Amino acid sequence: MPLSPAAGALLVPLALLPIGPPGALGRPTDAPAGPGAGRVVDARFDRADGFVPARAVTHAPDLVPYGSQVRVTVGRAAGHTSVTVELAGAAGAHEFPAHVHTGRCGADPASSGPHYQQVAGSDAADNEVRMTLRTDPDGSGTASATVPWEFRPDEAHSLVLHAGTPTGPHAAADRAACVDVDF
Repeated sequence: MPLSPAAGALLVPLALLPIGPPGALGRPTDAPAGPGAGRVVDARFDRADGFVPARAVTHAPDLVPYGSQVRVTVGRAAGHTSVTVELAGAAGAHEFPAHVHTGRCGADPASSGPHYQQVAGSDAADNEVRMTLRTDPDGSGTASATVPWEFRPDEAHSLVLHAGTPTGPHAAADRAACVDVDF
């Protein structure tokens, strides 16, 4: 017997239903961040192998639990780029080194690729987007970096939080979490 339209509507997975207006934390967006800005991405960390592809993936749920919130804001002005990351619900009193990477997030932490470098192989301090996000005892924190260049098209795709210190079972360079941004 076929389902009535009303009964069929009940079969829509809840993960596919909007949870708020565009830009609501927990719903990925590519909203303009204001004059001269590139974008704002709001998301909640989830599994990389979930039913619905996640915009923000955690590889270390002990450091960045499922459901933790992230906002990445990218701004551009006068040939400079600023990147700000805000985190809530993560491990408290922790330091996460954060970098822009060349690949996209995936089930394999290495799928985010290497750090994006404006000049390949250069060790110059402003050759990469580097920042350290320090969380308060409640697991919230913010970090920002500004560089004197703009990303090359289609070469910078994600922001990665590394395990940092204190690390517990993780090496400091391990990729704890990843957010697809497409800078």
